[in-house]
Amino acid sequence: MLNARTNKTWLGLAVAAACIAGIGIAASVQRSTAYAANAEGTNTMLAHNVYFSLKEPNETNRRKLVAACDKYLSDHPGTVFYAAGTVSDLNRSVNDRDWDVGLHVVFKDRASHDAYQDAPQHLKFIDENKDTWAKVRVFDTDLSGAKK
Repeated sequence: MLNARTNKTWLGLAVAAACIAGIGIAASVQRSTAYAANAEGTNTMLAHNVYFSLKEPNETNRRKLVAACDKYLSDHPGTVFYAAGTVSDLNRSVNDRDWDVGLHVVFKDRASHDAYQDAPQHLKFIDENKDTWAKVRVFDTDLSGAKK
């Protein structure tokens, strides 16, 4: 025969197991909902990658443009990742090295990207730096399966 103390222990273990199972089910449902939203394109992060070729490509001008990116583009609402830098010295046959500065911003969704395009800081960055650009290439990617 089980005593009262043993009964309480078993009851406590049963409640803990039920809570853990409930948390697991809730997390699974949340992940499934997020993946379904990504599949529908309603919750997709957007990667905005910009490659600048400079009219006067030298180390000083590259550093200036990276500094301008950091100053004006690094802290916009909805940004989940930001980085800017210069072309790497990797020189493999598949590497496209026809640029000087790369900007990489991942937004939590398309609405954040669209707001960024008209943001005063973004427009000021363009206005202050556009005369130094020989060419600008933009690659935007909807990130399927991305986790927020």
